[in-house]
Amino acid sequence: MASSNNYDGILLGMGNPLLDISAVVDEAFLTKYDVKLNNAILAEEKHLPMYDEMSSKFNVEYIAGGATQNSIKVAQWMLQIPGATSYMGSIGKDKYGEAMKKDATAAGLNVHYYEDESAPTGTCGVCVVGGERSLIANLSAANCYKVDHLKKPENWALVEKAKFYYIAGFFLTVSPESIQLVSEHAAANNKVFTMNLSAPFICEFFKDAQEKFLPYMDFVFGNETEAITFSRVHGWETEDVEQIAIKISQLPKATGTYKRTTVITQGADPVVVAEDGKVTKYPVISLPKEKLVDTNGAGDAFVGGFMSQLVKEKSIEECVKAGCYASNVVIQRSGCTYPEKPDFN
Repeated sequence: MASSNNYDGILLGMGNPLLDISAVVDEAFLTKYDVKLNNAILAEEKHLPMYDEMSSKFNVEYIAGGATQNSIKVAQWMLQIPGATSYMGSIGKDKYGEAMKKDATAAGLNVHYYEDESAPTGTCGVCVVGGERSLIANLSAANCYKVDHLKKPENWALVEKAKFYYIAGFFLTVSPESIQLVSEHAAANNKVFTMNLSAPFICEFFKDAQEKFLPYMDFVFGNETEAITFSRVHGWETEDVEQIAIKISQLPKATGTYKRTTVITQGADPVVVAEDGKVTKYPVISLPKEKLVDTNGAGDAFVGGFMSQLVKEKSIEECVKAGCYASNVVIQRSGCTYPEKPDFN
């Protein structure tokens, strides 16, 4: 293997750093706030009392989260190479922000947060019922990320240094200008740019932004619900995940350096990988239901595991294996958390 300094800052993530406010709730709570399991949405007015009610009614845990940040943390954990990963996003100047910075730094990330003076650090309500999760994000400070922060020399240096980029689709709602700079840099320098479909609402209501950056995506991640929504929104009239994965991989690309690979997870069902017009399916590690704590962070962990091998230029099969390993670890714990060292080889 190459010496570890070749991995310095090799993977960069940009996204919405959020503090997860996680609790096992009940069906009545989901109904009251009109939230569905296995979904992710942005908080509306009607959801705002939810966070306080969660902490008064249920046993709440506070866990550093945010989809992209989770993935980058898991990649860093899998790599066990100090300084291999960097991350940018916006937090508030408050105790949650400080806690987030401490957590990410302890996880080994090189974080360059923009610190917003006016808005509090973003939070994400994680409602768990029967191990399945529903996410309700109150972006707050995370929504204040500005492309000017990215353009500062000390921050742009992280872009220059990286060879792989991962940005969850959620960031499309915050700073498409930043995504544009990073994706264009990747294309111009034959680097690998990856994104995630992230949520049905992104595919549906941020379709134009998503379409604008699709040509730059060398890898597209997502789950089956997101893939089916993507297909419907694009008028493909199929719910066959394998067909959808192939069609996504065949959409036009900005450059011919890399062919696009689509990677769709399906919970306990096999991972669907489409490249070169064909699909390969990889079984996940089966887990008895009683060992499932919650699915919060499962998809993020999959991406983190996958990227940890991709930056080492391992085969797709190895990348998927690492993704499945990481998500298997995370679903047996609360939130996107993991033991001190990975047991993956």
